[in-house]
Amino acid sequence: MHRAIIFDFDGLLVDTETAIYESWQEVYCRHGESLELETYKQCVGSDFGQFSPETELENRTGKAFDWSTINMEREQIIRDRLAAQDARPGVREFIKKARSQGLHLAVASSSSRAWVAGWLEKLDILKHFHALRNRDDVARIKPHPDLFLAAAEALGIPPGESLVMEDSENGLRAAKAAGIPCAIVTNPVTAGGDFSGALLQAECFTARCIRDLVD
Repeated sequence: MHRAIIFDFDGLLVDTETAIYESWQEVYCRHGESLELETYKQCVGSDFGQFSPETELENRTGKAFDWSTINMEREQIIRDRLAAQDARPGVREFIKKARSQGLHLAVASSSSRAWVAGWLEKLDILKHFHALRNRDDVARIKPHPDLFLAAAEALGIPPGESLVMEDSENGLRAAKAAGIPCAIVTNPVTAGGDFSGALLQAECFTARCIRDLVD
């Protein structure tokens, strides 16, 4: 039995991944290219160390781009599309049930603390988490195990007595490397990935197998 649950953030608690991918698609389209989802998935849950859309576009076009300006434009697109976004269906109920069962909860994300904490505050669910660990806290992010190990340590729960909840292949790799069982809840960007070795896999938090984790 697990005593703690460590959640990813992007794409798991809130579907930010779809808007982020679409922003990259728009950049590629403006330059006569298409960013295939299977190619893009390599960096989901991690960073450009796995795959860089910037480097890929420059290699395809043979051009250099002003990424500072482009990424500011992308960020605005993302924020506009996520302005009214809520937590994914079933997330609030799952978290509340987990807390009622006495489980310790943490978020371990490859994104920045400002991004993650800002969202959790906006959604009024920050209060349910005992710890946050982000890219600011570790030397290596996913698919390395550092974030999940740091979150388990912050909770004071051994990794083997914890459960990771993820949406991406890089997240699953990180959980495996940390020696922590991992349940997968996919989103439109990560659906169809290779989740071999996951404890279980579902498309939403309302799935019976996911609810059973805290029932």
